[in-house]
Amino acid sequence: MQTIQVVAAVLADADNRILITQRTAGKFMAGYWEFPGGKLEAGETSLTGLKRELREELGITAQYARPLIRLTHVYPEMQVDLDVWRVTHYSGKPHAAEQQSLAWVRPRELSGWSLLPADGPIITAIRFPPLLLVTPSPTADRERFLQTLEQALKHGVDLVQLRAPDLSASDYVSLARAAIAICHRQGARIILNTEPEVARDVGADGVHLSNARLLCISSRPLSEDFLVGASCHDEIGLRMASACGLDYVVLGPVQATPSHPQAKPLGWDGFKRLASCSTLPVYAIGGMLPEYLQQIRDLGGHGIAAMRGLWEAQGSASS
Repeated sequence: MQTIQVVAAVLADADNRILITQRTAGKFMAGYWEFPGGKLEAGETSLTGLKRELREELGITAQYARPLIRLTHVYPEMQVDLDVWRVTHYSGKPHAAEQQSLAWVRPRELSGWSLLPADGPIITAIRFPPLLLVTPSPTADRERFLQTLEQALKHGVDLVQLRAPDLSASDYVSLARAAIAICHRQGARIILNTEPEVARDVGADGVHLSNARLLCISSRPLSEDFLVGASCHDEIGLRMASACGLDYVVLGPVQATPSHPQAKPLGWDGFKRLASCSTLPVYAIGGMLPEYLQQIRDLGGHGIAAMRGLWEAQGSASS
């Protein structure tokens, strides 16, 4: 079977609408919509090919782009290896330089368009925000814990991982139900650190797998209606997460943290090396603060997952 190397771009306008284009008559799967891009030419790097395709297809010059996701999709006719970049700065106004139809679509509405089958994981990656709040273990004061969570949501957090390893299974489910209600009321999504079936049954948006649990599975544990991610510390975990069709990974620790004093930090260079091995959006964890976001993106990460960096400020504000 033939394998082709394809590069694609995710571009947003001032209203955060995403640009998609329609495949013209005579092309493979004509009429379907896709993210702008195309085949790499011989000897081209992904970034060089991306810039060329955007010039030819949209008449714009990409000035800054960062990796978003890499994936492989097998059609009956061919295999496509797709390298997707988030283009955040460009010059010129996108226009149909090849007479194709263009549309600017809000991220939550993309699934309603007839996009190429290979593009489904890109929609998921687009909808992942840059900040992932990992909650600390709750204290005996459950109401204060929930109040702090709600404050974090009001200050811009919209993806939460509920981590409470010290609770019993029944207490965790009770806390999860309350946290889910708060998150959904604020329009945020919440992922649980529990058994996948529990996360599904209590109405969470997904499940987060520990590295140990990840290494014990052979396929995605929940349907694509749910988000599924995992903690990874090395290339083995990253490849397992990709092979099982997960949606994202959390990679670290990048720096030493009090919550995992025994874990050897990856360091910035180690994070960069491993992030380049992942085909999924990568969140950096371990001593992360919001101000590190651009640095993590420059190293190939999607965003940061933080506990103290996103939680303690809210705890201080609510005290």
